[in-house]
Amino acid sequence: MINIYEVNETNNMIQNANLDVRTITMGINLLDCASSDIKKFNQKVYDKITKKAEHLVKTGDDISKEYGVPVVNKRISVTPIALAASAITNGSYVEIAKTLDRAAEAVGVNFIGGYSALVHKGMTPSDEKLIRSIPEALASTNRVCSSVNVGSTRTGINMDAVKLIGEMILETAELTKHADSIGCAKFVVFTNAPDDNPFMAGAFHGVSEYDTVINVGVSGPGVILKAIEGCRGADFDTLCEMIKKTAFKITRIGQLVAQEASKRLGVPYGIIDLSLAPTPAIGDSIADILVEIGVEYAGAPGTTAALALLNDQVKKGGVMASSHVGGLSGAFIPVSEDQGMIKAVQMGALTIEKLEAMSCVCSVGLDMVAIPGSTKATTISGIIADEMAIGMINNKTTAVRLIPVIGKEVGEMVEFGGLLGYAPIMPVNQFGCERFINRGGRIPAPIHSFKN
Repeated sequence: MINIYEVNETNNMIQNANLDVRTITMGINLLDCASSDIKKFNQKVYDKITKKAEHLVKTGDDISKEYGVPVVNKRISVTPIALAASAITNGSYVEIAKTLDRAAEAVGVNFIGGYSALVHKGMTPSDEKLIRSIPEALASTNRVCSSVNVGSTRTGINMDAVKLIGEMILETAELTKHADSIGCAKFVVFTNAPDDNPFMAGAFHGVSEYDTVINVGVSGPGVILKAIEGCRGADFDTLCEMIKKTAFKITRIGQLVAQEASKRLGVPYGIIDLSLAPTPAIGDSIADILVEIGVEYAGAPGTTAALALLNDQVKKGGVMASSHVGGLSGAFIPVSEDQGMIKAVQMGALTIEKLEAMSCVCSVGLDMVAIPGSTKATTISGIIADEMAIGMINNKTTAVRLIPVIGKEVGEMVEFGGLLGYAPIMPVNQFGCERFINRGGRIPAPIHSFKN
């Protein structure tokens, strides 16, 4: 039974602590759109997306109005296009990206994910064709997001793909340099990518999913921050209990929205992603939570331990609130989308190397990190390889979303706008790794991957 205290508490979280449901993401299977002709494939894709997601945005808006819970984004994820389009024998995959863009615009979502390939063991001709088309695809669309999974704990890391992606990221940056290389903000490279992630840019619809499914990503760093402000001076046991209880409440709100959206759309409810996703707004920062826990700035000694504590307690509280937890689920540490992270970089407390260490215990990895546009492709590939190795060895999802901003160097600022925020250009290690990246082949899976 819900009592008036709980209603008032939820209202307070929404009004004073930036609580929101960050995204309702509809996953749509496109495997049944297969055709050898690209025009027929595109028509089937457009028709299916616009039919399945016709009422997605209105449903999200209606739920938001009726329950008073902000539902910030309505999005779509589709089957990785490298799989769905593998029978095509003519045309450019860029035309598929443009079709996805038109479909997303027609139904009113802000992003559509799934211009993706899964190449953690090797690349098919369709995979390579898609990866090579990503720069042009992202430069010629507004709502399409792209991802490539290059590694897993079971298979190792595909270093041929890692090398190619380093080159592709620089090409994407160059093609979108008129807008501070924003195309790179719509691309992410993964190890152990989940099939049910509702968050962009890494969302795609996994082949083991329903034909259509609803996944919801909750947020609430501001709510967590407000809660732990009441625990100043308390010991870690008390702090952890407060984070767990708060995460439970946040997740219950997300589950309510997911169940309502599922019922109204006639689509199965998949998972709740428990991730704490920051925004550039004051008071909606993961870095500020870490400071409240006790470090001077994000990046100071103790930061990784504080983030590990936060991540674990969010998961413990969230899994008690929902039987269907998935996606990434934890704390995101994007630099440009978190004003506390931006401040830590400006103060010199936070470096790429420290972010890499923090990614060992958080949801993702090096996210929305702006670097000099003069950075070499092999250096980008080396940074990706390091992050992928963390995911592979630790049997967790890790990701990289680097933005080499053409024409800008360390210390300059770049403005992306909206939820993507703004960021200082961060320095990268200037020592080379060309011989390492140019070896090619695959880094084998770790010994602990053999579990049969």
